Amino acid sequence: MQFPVVTGTNLLRRKLRLPTDFEGELNLLFIPFYQWHQALIDSWAPLAAEIERNTAGFRFYELPVIQRMNPFAQTFINEGMRAGIPNSSTRERTITLYLDKTTFREALGLPSEDTIYALLVDRQGNIVWKTQGAFSPEKGQALLATLQDRQPATGHGHA
Repeated sequence: MQFPVVTGTNLLRRKLRLPTDFEGELNLLFIPFYQWHQALIDSWAPLAAEIERNTAGFRFYELPVIQRMNPFAQTFINEGMRAGIPNSSTRERTITLYLDKTTFREALGLPSEDTIYALLVDRQGNIVWKTQGAFSPEKGQALLATLQDRQPATGHGHA
């Protein structure tokens, strides 16, 4: 499954085209649909930050998905989120997507907007791992196992 080509703006006001502009070889994407989903993302944050610190080529992002609306309303929402997030690295990794939510969910096989989704996406936009909901040790281990499997082989002639 592929991550669809979409555009968004991060909270540093930089316009990005995804998945092309993801910076990692592997990118962990947290996809919330409502503000109350932030607590679910926060449950993953310690592990995501630790992996990012210790794994070359890994980045994580928050991609709040909001129904497409007029530019004034989008700016109002973005500036409100920006004001609530003083940390510049968090602002950089938070990319708001204003789009048709149903089409986006269908493209990713996400059944509902009732929870968050965590997707591990490679540089080409291939989805290599997916889960939903709050962090659990089992989900964390599954993510770490997938990352381990995806590490490039060194010196063994593997492609």
